[in-house]
Amino acid sequence: MLQTIELHKDFDELQLTYGAPSLSSIYGAGNISSPNIMFIFMNPTGRNISASFDWNGLRAPWIGTKQVWKIFNELDLLSNSIYSEILLLKPKDWSVSFVEKLYKDIQEHNIYITNLAKCTQLDARPLKDNVFQKYLPYIFKEIEIVKPKKIVAFGNQVSTVLIGKNISVGNYTTEEKEIVNGYDIYPTYYPVGQGRRNMPLAIERIKRIM
Repeated sequence: MLQTIELHKDFDELQLTYGAPSLSSIYGAGNISSPNIMFIFMNPTGRNISASFDWNGLRAPWIGTKQVWKIFNELDLLSNSIYSEILLLKPKDWSVSFVEKLYKDIQEHNIYITNLAKCTQLDARPLKDNVFQKYLPYIFKEIEIVKPKKIVAFGNQVSTVLIGKNISVGNYTTEEKEIVNGYDIYPTYYPVGQGRRNMPLAIERIKRIM
């Protein structure tokens, strides 16, 4: 098992209200049994090819994209061989079998990848806080099911909503953390998209956390 399928129905219902009608929800995936780290991103977009209704495989974060996998490879949380394949693939060339292989590798590296909001949007325009708030009870259910040893929250907005107070990730540079519901949460720079320039800072902090 690579996913917490008991929550998928709830996420699909929220997709109808907050996501693009032409796209499906994207769910978390990886090691669902006490992974070393759960990585929480913002929300998926239509660039993720598994959001298409025609996709018949695993619907999981960052499928069909390249940029984000660099951070996992540099942290030795993704095999070099699979990362090399990702760099060569065009989005249309990603297959169901390759995605399965990718996320089994993520599972074997003892991590879990998810988004705070699972509602897929057509583009990367940011969601409002109130939409993330709708997903808050479900991300905590997801955390309770997966039981990660540590949680890395990417970006100010995700971290603020998750922790329940306004924070700046720039104030968390070494091993600082917040504790919510008994879980250690480490706010970290968002490393992709407009935050790509912050990837080295995110990598440095996560290495400290690991």
